[in-house]
Amino acid sequence: MSIVAGCDIGSLTSKAVIMKNNQIIGSALIRSRTNPQVSAEMVMEEALKKAGLSMNDIQQCVGTGYGRKKISFVNTAVSEIACHGKGAHWLIPSSKTIIDIGGQDCKAVRIDKQGNVVKFVANDKCASGTGRFLEIMANLLQVSIEELGQLNQNSRAPVILASTCTVWAQADIIKYINSGHKIEDIGAGVNSAMAKRAAILANSVGIEQDICMTGGVAKNDGVVQMLEKLLGKKIKRPKKADPQIAGAIGAAIFATETLNRRS
Repeated sequence: MSIVAGCDIGSLTSKAVIMKNNQIIGSALIRSRTNPQVSAEMVMEEALKKAGLSMNDIQQCVGTGYGRKKISFVNTAVSEIACHGKGAHWLIPSSKTIIDIGGQDCKAVRIDKQGNVVKFVANDKCASGTGRFLEIMANLLQVSIEELGQLNQNSRAPVILASTCTVWAQADIIKYINSGHKIEDIGAGVNSAMAKRAAILANSVGIEQDICMTGGVAKNDGVVQMLEKLLGKKIKRPKKADPQIAGAIGAAIFATETLNRRS
């Protein structure tokens, strides 16, 4: 019987997963604090509480995410690219290509049958094409992230953003708002801009089906539907667990693999 944990500290959210015999028995997702160690302690405490365990029960713990090197209680740290590969494979075993849009980056990853990374590309230099981009645009439109994803449904004339640069896109949106464009048309334009950015990354790794989408933006129906149109392929979204915890799941799987090698 193996009890392991994965802790993924991202820029916007922190996630933790407790697994027993390769099944999730506790998980948590919180808004990241300024201090990665504080975020890690808070999210792990919540996941342990849900699992009815303490840290002493964890046989191996792996950290990942941008704050992975700041977590004091992990046994080792693994890159988020590798963890997202393993996590997506656990969520959807048929996955070959993963599109993960997180708070501070957008990743396209191609994996093999074991969930190991074959090729990847990431946009992590600016907010363009990331969850933060959507968050800023939603605030400008005075809607929630969830509402932004639904705006496509009622849009008849989506606007076109001249640039996916967050600064210039904000200027475009303010211009469209002031000129009386409908919120749903502006929101659809935002979702389309995000999808176009993700499609470029996905095509650059060489798409193989099945395509799995993880990260918080996987919950945005507007972006996913537009991305499917651009790629001409169906995208699978995880149902076994929240797509945002894919990295933490992958970290827990790496912890399991470490224990298995020792036995």
